[in-house]
Amino acid sequence: MTVAVTIDQVGKNFGSGAPALSNVSLEVKPSELVALLGPSGSGKTTLLRIVAGLEQPSHGRVLFDGQDALSVPVRRRGIGFVFQNYALFRHMTVAENVAFGLRSRPRAERPSEAEISKRVADLLALVQLEAFGGRFPAQLSGGQRQRVALARALAIEPKVLLLDEPFGALDALVRKELRKWLRELHDRTGHTTLFVTHDQEEALELADRVVVMGRGKIEQVGSPDDVYDRPETAAVFGFMGESSRIEVEVKDGVAIAGSTAIAAATQPVPDGPALLYVRPHDVSLGLPGTPGLRGAVRAFRRHGAIRRVEVEVGSALFEADIAPTVRVPVGEAVAVRLDRARLFPPTGPGVDCRPPPPQQPGDYAI
Repeated sequence: MTVAVTIDQVGKNFGSGAPALSNVSLEVKPSELVALLGPSGSGKTTLLRIVAGLEQPSHGRVLFDGQDALSVPVRRRGIGFVFQNYALFRHMTVAENVAFGLRSRPRAERPSEAEISKRVADLLALVQLEAFGGRFPAQLSGGQRQRVALARALAIEPKVLLLDEPFGALDALVRKELRKWLRELHDRTGHTTLFVTHDQEEALELADRVVVMGRGKIEQVGSPDDVYDRPETAAVFGFMGESSRIEVEVKDGVAIAGSTAIAAATQPVPDGPALLYVRPHDVSLGLPGTPGLRGAVRAFRRHGAIRRVEVEVGSALFEADIAPTVRVPVGEAVAVRLDRARLFPPTGPGVDCRPPPPQQPGDYAI
């Protein structure tokens, strides 16, 4: 059985200083997979621990299907929790670890040994470790230990599954493999799931919705496409993926860096200081003389499947992605076109600076 989770005006203070959480509200639908994404200190793990019952909020409510969860003891709350460090019992075998939550129930609620054994076998098959039940955690890889921790959390048939940085201790290749596996597992089991991560790629790939947090508050909630393509604040734009951040002055709707006009806003934005953000794949380079800003290449390096070029335009420095087969010498003069950028005043929502890009021959970015 899955439940809806309602977080209503939850706050948490640990003493002096800024609160860890400031009136956070969130609705999680039954069977939804939601990522709590943000930098260290944003409050995401504190929020997860409050839902689990491992922390008590200073104020606010947590509801499961409309019923108060804060008054329910932790062991009866129906929570499966997977910790970043796995928290497996070293002296127990894999099978004993998975069975622990079932065997520790009060006698009147404890399944029979035959039922426990069947449940453990089914779960080890689910997490693709059916041949490892007799091993100890020290005999497993990091990815296998993480699967055991997840099987142990699922053994109690939780109403809500909570994952705290589930892949944070694993290497990049194993993380990618387990992300795909976890998404497929969620689609099969359908648990209401909240997971904490600081990895934007992980959140975008796994989650139905992403909750971007910063300084104890929710900055934005939306689908992966919403938070990446339509960030509502400078903090969200800067955190979601790579971008160039340029301090500008807005005059009559035009963003100026130093003495160079960089971009024109397509929506009203107040005159004064502002921040301009643009992603490397939204910066196009052309040969000198083609439409665009006058710039010069300052650095040039391989970046995965593409090449990343640093281009100086006046006092502003942009990064642009180009095809790996193209080489642009350092010092080369280029025309720079911002196909899509966002202007953010010091407070409030941002506006688009997106001129229709002219299609011209001679572009470096193909």
